[in-house]
Amino acid sequence: MKSAPLSASERILTIDIIRGFALLGIFLVNMPSFHSPVVFQGLGEEEKDFWLTLFLQMFVEAKFYTIFSFLFGLGFYIFMSRAEKKGMQTNRLFTRRLTVLLLIGTAHFILLWSGDILHTYAITGLLLLLFYKRKNKTLLVWAGSLLAACHLVLAVPFFMPNESFEQLKMAFEEKKSEEFPTYVAMYEEAGYLEWIAYRFDKEIPLITAQLPLSMLPVLAMFLLGLYAGKIGIFQPGTPYLPLVKKIWRTALLISIPLSASLAALRLSWIDGGYYQSTVEELLVSLSGFTLCFFYITSLMLLTQKAKWQKRLRPLGYVGQMALTNYLLQTIICFFLFLVLDFYGKVGLGTGTLICLVIYVLQVAYSYFWMKKFAFGPFEWLWRSLTYGYFPSIKKAAPAEKEKETKTIS
Repeated sequence: MKSAPLSASERILTIDIIRGFALLGIFLVNMPSFHSPVVFQGLGEEEKDFWLTLFLQMFVEAKFYTIFSFLFGLGFYIFMSRAEKKGMQTNRLFTRRLTVLLLIGTAHFILLWSGDILHTYAITGLLLLLFYKRKNKTLLVWAGSLLAACHLVLAVPFFMPNESFEQLKMAFEEKKSEEFPTYVAMYEEAGYLEWIAYRFDKEIPLITAQLPLSMLPVLAMFLLGLYAGKIGIFQPGTPYLPLVKKIWRTALLISIPLSASLAALRLSWIDGGYYQSTVEELLVSLSGFTLCFFYITSLMLLTQKAKWQKRLRPLGYVGQMALTNYLLQTIICFFLFLVLDFYGKVGLGTGTLICLVIYVLQVAYSYFWMKKFAFGPFEWLWRSLTYGYFPSIKKAAPAEKEKETKTIS
C-alpha cells in the first residue's frame, strides 16, 4: 500500500486551533531574542518594561513550548496509529519523518537562529518509539518522573552553601560581561559568514551541550501527549469531557498561587534573598506546566460551542501551517533585525507589538493559502520527503469545503 499524508478531512480542528494558539505564545517568547541580546541583559531590564515583563513571565514564558511538545506527542500517536491501520512500516516511516525534521531544524539552528526547537524535537522524538506500545500508567509514571527530575535540576542552587552560590553567580556574571561586547558586535556589525563562524565557536557548542537537559521536559510532555492520544481524549464523541473539565479546574487552582507568588517576588512583596532568581525560575517553570494544561483544556471546552469554534477557526489555519509559520517568524525577524540592522535598537514593548503585527499577517496569509492548497510549503516538503513522493500541493477539489466536524463532542 502506498503511504500517504493525512488528508484535510482527517484533521482534528481542535488540535489545529491549539497549535495555532501555541505558535503565538512561542513567538512572543522568542521575539526578545530576535531583536536584543537578552541572553546577556535578561528580559525587559528597563523600568518601563517592568509590567510587560511580568505579564510575559506570568502568562507566556515556558507556557507554550510545553503545549507544542504535548501536541507533538499527540501527533506521534495519530501518525503511528493511522499508519499502523494502513499496514505501513510505522517505525521506519516515523524515523524518516524525524530525520527530515532534524535536517530542517539543524539548518534553521545553524543558518538562522540558535533558539531552534525542531532539532530537539527530532532527537527526542526518537525516544517515543520506545513508549508507543507501553501501558498508559507507564507513560504517566515516566512523564511525572521526568518533570520531577527537571525541577530538581532547577532547584540545585538550594542545596549549595550561600557563599558558594554567590561566588558561582559572580563568576557567571563576569564571564557574561566579558563576552557581551563581542556578542553585540557580531550581531550588529559582522557579515553573515563571520556571524556564522562566531556562532559555531560560541553559541552552538554551548546549546548542544545543554541538549540532554533540554530533552527532559520535552520528553515528559511528549509522553503526556501520547497518553492523551491513546485514551482518545481528542476523538469525536470522547467520554473524557468530565476529565477535561476536572483538569481545567485543577490547573487553574494550582496556577493561581504559583503566578501570584511569582508576581509577589517580582514586586518585592516577598524577598527571595540569595535564591531570588532560582525561585523565580522555578515558579515560571512550574506555572508553565499548569497553565499549559489550563490553556489546552480551555480551548478544548470552547471549541465545543459552534460560535467559539467559528471565532477560533483562524488560529486553526495557522496551526495547519505550524512548521511554515514557525520558520517564517525566524526568516522575517532575521531580515528585519539583522539584515535591516535594527538589532539592539528595539525595546521589549516595540518588539512585542511587531510580533503581534507579524502574527496577524500570518493568520491572513494562512487563511488564503489554505483556501487554495492542501498543505503549507514546508509541510508539503516535510511530508513529501517522509513518504517518498511529491503529491500535488493544491487541493484536489477546490469547491469542496474542508470538513470541520472532527472536534471533540
